[in-house]
Amino acid sequence: MTKNHTRFEKARIIGARSLQISMGAPPLIKVDEDMIDPVDIAMKEYDKSVIPISIIREE
Repeated sequence: MTKNHTRFEKARIIGARSLQISMGAPPLIKVDEDMIDPVDIAMKEYDKSVIPISIIREE
Protein backbone atom coordinates (compact mmCIF):
# COMPACT_ATOMS: atom_id res chain seq x y z
CA MET A 1 0.00 0.00 0.00
CA THR A 2 1.07 3.53 -0.61
CA LYS A 3 1.93 5.82 2.28
CA ASN A 4 1.16 3.09 4.87
CA HIS A 5 -2.61 3.35 4.59
CA THR A 6 -4.68 0.65 6.24
CA ARG A 7 -6.93 -1.43 4.03
CA PHE A 8 -9.91 0.54 5.36
CA GLU A 9 -8.32 3.88 4.51
CA LYS A 10 -7.40 2.58 1.06
CA ALA A 11 -10.99 1.44 0.46
CA ARG A 12 -12.35 4.82 1.61
CA ILE A 13 -9.95 6.77 -0.63
CA ILE A 14 -10.66 4.63 -3.69
CA GLY A 15 -14.41 4.73 -3.01
CA ALA A 16 -14.47 8.51 -2.65
CA ARG A 17 -12.38 9.02 -5.77
CA SER A 18 -14.40 6.57 -7.85
CA LEU A 19 -17.57 8.43 -6.85
CA GLN A 20 -15.99 11.68 -8.04
CA ILE A 21 -15.02 10.08 -11.35
CA SER A 22 -18.49 8.60 -11.84
CA MET A 23 -20.01 12.04 -11.27
CA GLY A 24 -17.90 13.53 -14.06
CA ALA A 25 -14.57 14.50 -12.51
CA PRO A 26 -11.69 14.15 -14.98
CA PRO A 27 -9.22 11.32 -14.35
CA LEU A 28 -5.82 12.41 -13.03
CA ILE A 29 -4.00 9.82 -15.14
CA LYS A 30 -4.10 8.87 -18.79
CA VAL A 31 -6.63 6.06 -19.26
CA ASP A 32 -7.34 3.84 -22.22
CA GLU A 33 -10.58 4.27 -24.14
CA ASP A 34 -11.78 0.81 -23.09
CA MET A 35 -11.29 1.53 -19.36
CA ILE A 36 -14.67 2.88 -18.23
CA ASP A 37 -15.05 1.50 -14.69
CA PRO A 38 -14.51 4.37 -12.19
CA VAL A 39 -13.25 1.96 -9.52
CA ASP A 40 -10.51 0.64 -11.83
CA ILE A 41 -9.48 4.19 -12.70
CA ALA A 42 -9.41 5.18 -9.02
CA MET A 43 -7.30 2.12 -8.14
CA LYS A 44 -4.77 3.04 -10.83
CA GLU A 45 -4.68 6.62 -9.51
CA TYR A 46 -4.11 5.30 -5.99
CA ASP A 47 -1.28 3.04 -7.15
CA LYS A 48 0.40 6.03 -8.83
CA SER A 49 -0.16 8.22 -5.71
CA VAL A 50 -1.89 11.03 -7.58
CA ILE A 51 -5.17 11.20 -5.64
CA PRO A 52 -5.31 14.53 -3.75
CA ILE A 53 -6.95 13.05 -0.65
CA SER A 54 -5.06 12.88 2.64
CA ILE A 55 -5.71 10.90 5.81
CA ILE A 56 -5.21 12.53 9.20
CA ARG A 57 -5.11 10.09 12.09
CA GLU A 58 -5.74 11.17 15.64
CA GLU A 59 -3.68 9.08 17.98
